[in-house]
Amino acid sequence: MADVKKIATRESYGKALVELGEKHDNIVVLDADLAGATKTGTFKKAFPDRFYDCGIAEANMICVAAGMSTTGLVPFASSFAMFAAGRAFEQVRNSIGYPHLNVKIGATHGGISVGEDGASHQCCEDFALMRSIPGMVVMSPADDVEARAMVKAAYEHVGPVYMRFGRAAVPVVHEEGTPFVIGKGETLRDGADVAIIANGLMVAEALTAAEELAAAGIDAMVINMATIKPLDDELVLAAAKKCGKVITCEEHSVIGGLGEAVASLLAEKQPTLVRRIGVNDEFGHSGPAAALLKAFGLSAENIVKVAKEVCGK
Repeated sequence: MADVKKIATRESYGKALVELGEKHDNIVVLDADLAGATKTGTFKKAFPDRFYDCGIAEANMICVAAGMSTTGLVPFASSFAMFAAGRAFEQVRNSIGYPHLNVKIGATHGGISVGEDGASHQCCEDFALMRSIPGMVVMSPADDVEARAMVKAAYEHVGPVYMRFGRAAVPVVHEEGTPFVIGKGETLRDGADVAIIANGLMVAEALTAAEELAAAGIDAMVINMATIKPLDDELVLAAAKKCGKVITCEEHSVIGGLGEAVASLLAEKQPTLVRRIGVNDEFGHSGPAAALLKAFGLSAENIVKVAKEVCGK
C-alpha cells in the first residue's frame, strides 16, 4: 500500500468537527490544552466562541461537558486517550455514563503508535475501560474517510460515545462517501479459510496480509470492525461459521478490547478457534512508531505468520 494516500485520523477528527460546526449551532468542542495535537484547533479557528480550553484538567473538562449536554448542547470533549479514558475515567463513568448524557469523547494518540512519547502516553487500555461503562459506544476508525463519517454518526447518536483517533498517518482504504453505521462491521475482502477481524490502523495491515496469504494459498476474509461496542454479533458469527478460524487484530491490549469481545461472543454462541493479535499484557516503550508496531507484532507480517499457523500451512 505504498502508493495509497495516508492521513492521520486525528486530522480527520478536526476536519469533521468543523464540517459539523458549520451545520449545527449546538456543537461545542472542549480540549485540555492539547488543541494543536488533537487537531481541535481547527474548530477553534473556525468557531472561537464555541471552543473551550479547559487546561490540563481532563477530569474537570469531562464534568464541564456533562453539564453543557444538559442544556441541549452536544459537547465533543477531546484529549489524548491516556487522559480522556484513563485519567478521567471516574468522571466519564459517573458524570456521563451513569446519567447517560449526550457527550462525545474524541480521544487521540491511542495505542503504541504514539511512538516516542513512550509508555506513559501509549494508552492500550482505553477500549477495555470504555467498554466497561454501560451504554457507552466505543469506536476506532480505520482511515480518514471512516473517521470523518464516524464523527458525524456520533453527533447523530443520542448518548455517550468514545472515539479513538491515531497520531500516525494511515492508508485510506475506503472510497469517499462510504457510509458508516454505528454497530455495523463491514467485509472488505471475502474469504473462506480464516476471518481476520481488525480495527484502527490494523485494518490496512490485515488487507496487506490477506494479499500475501492469497499467494500462499490461504483465502482470508477481512472484516473492519470499527465499532467495538456494540459489536456486530451477526457479522462475527457468520464469519466464524464460514471460515472456522478467526484472528482479531487491534492496537490495544489483548485484554478487554476487540479480541476479547469477539472471543466472548464466540465462546457463548459458536465455539471457534480464535487467535488475538494485540499488545500482550505489557507496557510499551519509546521509539519510532513503525518500529514499535513491528516489535509488538502489530504488522501484516505477524498476521501472515499467525494465519499460516492456524491454517496449518
